[in-house]
Amino acid sequence: MAYLTNAPRGTQDVLPPASGKWQYLEETARDVAALWGFGEIRIPTFEHTELFSRSVGDTTDVVQKEMYTFNDKAGRSITLRPEGTAGVMRAILQNGMLGGALPLKLCYLVNCFRYEKPQAGRLREFHQFGVEMAGAASHVADAQVIGVAKAVFDALGVTGLRLELNSIGCPECRARYHEALKAYFASHLGELCETCRDRLERNPMRILDCKSPVCSAIAKDAPKVLDYICGDCRAHFEGLKKDLDAMGVAYTVNPTIVRGLDYYTRTVFEFVATGIGAQGTVCGGGRYDGLIELLGGAPTPSVGFAMGLERLLLVMEQQGCEFPPERSCTIYIGSMGEAASLKAVELAAGLRAEGFWAECDSVGRSVKAQMKYADKLGAKYSCIIGDNELAEGRARVKRMDTGEAAEVPLSAEGFLKYVYHNMLDAVIDAAPDGMPE
Repeated sequence: MAYLTNAPRGTQDVLPPASGKWQYLEETARDVAALWGFGEIRIPTFEHTELFSRSVGDTTDVVQKEMYTFNDKAGRSITLRPEGTAGVMRAILQNGMLGGALPLKLCYLVNCFRYEKPQAGRLREFHQFGVEMAGAASHVADAQVIGVAKAVFDALGVTGLRLELNSIGCPECRARYHEALKAYFASHLGELCETCRDRLERNPMRILDCKSPVCSAIAKDAPKVLDYICGDCRAHFEGLKKDLDAMGVAYTVNPTIVRGLDYYTRTVFEFVATGIGAQGTVCGGGRYDGLIELLGGAPTPSVGFAMGLERLLLVMEQQGCEFPPERSCTIYIGSMGEAASLKAVELAAGLRAEGFWAECDSVGRSVKAQMKYADKLGAKYSCIIGDNELAEGRARVKRMDTGEAAEVPLSAEGFLKYVYHNMLDAVIDAAPDGMPE
């Protein structure tokens, strides 16, 4: 019965305190995106399969090998999202979002699903933070999107990532490049894997992204796309580089980047880390000017990126980036007897209402066991209420690390006043946003 007590291969549980790192990462990404004008969008976990086969591309590994696809009870083909962009663009069209001020700037946090061989930084259920900017054709938009990614890394304290850029041109100039690739790879036809032999006529650029060592070795000497892009695409690429120079964002031109999805045009980019295994790309994106039109909308230039959160956390941990300290309990209010338990419940509820982490007994432990539990929680202060304390209207509050103690009124108002004025360090640590008003 192991399947009842083990998560499916390629998935993972995120447990406290690790979940606090995820929350910090997600909140930081949202906050940075908001400073650049990106509002959050939330989209369904699954979509109609055709959305991905049309947008991602039926010649890609994602569509051919990796999607989780099934028929629902009405016989419709449904797919768990393998990436976020297609669903966001579908939502933009369905909800008429292009009728407002442009460019439209959206960000998202999503879980995605691909049937791949699990390894460090690559899971079958994984998580992404992404941004999309729709309605801006300028290279300045590309630079701003790249700037958002860089700002997220900076805010998290991540260093040493390498930004790599390329341009894969527009459909017109890319057609010439495809012909050059076909001619080159045709001379190696017998050496290519079966999948790449099929790609040769349908989409030869996909061969450049093949994971087969043999195909990768052949692809190293293939024609470079930058030798075939048209004047407009070249001007766009040169403009992007000037924008990044003006922003102080360092980059390297890598003419081998093509990205793994068919909807990209012109700019493609990756932020690459070292030391986290084979999966070194932490963030990837680019421009996809034809995607919204492909999905049935009016021609709308768009650009964006997706950032892998599992890989980003690996990099942060490898680099020793600082995470916020774990929250710990401010005070544990122990009790002896039913009346004292009721008073502890009352006092703890009042403190929680003010934004503090307060605990009291909920399982009928002895006083000794309650204090052991308080210690395990890391409670900064504790007190014990019994019949004598109730009769006197006061209890001793003890600082757990030093043993210092003080008498505190047991009225809700008096107890809270003591917390505010005598536990300043604990209060500031425990309050969600610092000292309460």
